[in-house]
Amino acid sequence: MKPNTTAALAQPVKVWDPFVRLFHWSLVSCVLLNQFVLEAGETAHEWTGYLASALVLARVVWGFIGSRHARFADFFPTPGRLLRHFAALRQGRHPQYAGHNPLGALMMLALMAIVLALGVTGWMQTTDAYFGEEWLMELHAWLANGLLIAAGLHGAAAIVMGRLERVNLVRAMVTGVKQPY
Repeated sequence: MKPNTTAALAQPVKVWDPFVRLFHWSLVSCVLLNQFVLEAGETAHEWTGYLASALVLARVVWGFIGSRHARFADFFPTPGRLLRHFAALRQGRHPQYAGHNPLGALMMLALMAIVLALGVTGWMQTTDAYFGEEWLMELHAWLANGLLIAAGLHGAAAIVMGRLERVNLVRAMVTGVKQPY
């Protein structure tokens, strides 16, 4: 059995520390504000984007020094972990993981990479060298739309996998505890 894998969650398991939960919901807030509330190009939009990037950078640091299930070593989606996970799913098994499953980990890393790419492309648009560059504005918009799609898939997968694994994953990201039902 792998370190992050459990045969079944028979009892509640504390997985997400306060920093991880604060990071997650703060990043969700930044994304929602920048996508649906704040005006693109305005100061509040820019600073919310910088905050989102800073949150991701802090999470990267926490991935090396944080609590057990926050550390990348606990869940990094290696090819072997991904292949074992896919094989289990193909066999109709739904292994339970104390932390992220390999696909969830891959999505988390992709989401963080997109947020950082948005931060960089957003910042570039404020510089003299790239101000008003159409290709950069389009890239930034594509990244923003890609982030929404990826975040939607992430949320849907959390609900579906939670039902398959019989664990409320959304509640776990609020309370920090994975609890079987």
